[in-house]
Amino acid sequence: MNERNMCGACHQQQVAINYIRNGKTYFRAVCGTCARKGKRLKPSPPQWYKSGYRKKSHCDMCGFKAEFPEKQLGVFHVDGNKRNTDRSNLKTICLNCQQVVYRSRLPWRAADLVPDF
Repeated sequence: MNERNMCGACHQQQVAINYIRNGKTYFRAVCGTCARKGKRLKPSPPQWYKSGYRKKSHCDMCGFKAEFPEKQLGVFHVDGNKRNTDRSNLKTICLNCQQVVYRSRLPWRAADLVPDF
């Protein structure tokens, strides 16, 4: 039988058994008490945050100053590799600029579309 891990929410009790299939035991992420109370695991922070990068209060592309930076700004990886957390690869950009950047990477352009009337 597999060894049980400790609960990810309270770190005090062993995790609960979820189900057994083909002789293999699968466990939940939290213990039975935390599951009944509705406690959930906190999501882990993104790699760019762990590397020490913090979002700026303005967009690096257009200079937009955000009133709510957590919702209006995102972190963009210049080379497209989300595992590359070098500071020169990370930029803070607004949601509008994100759309411009992502649409410019598409193989087709919006002008190529013809509406059917």
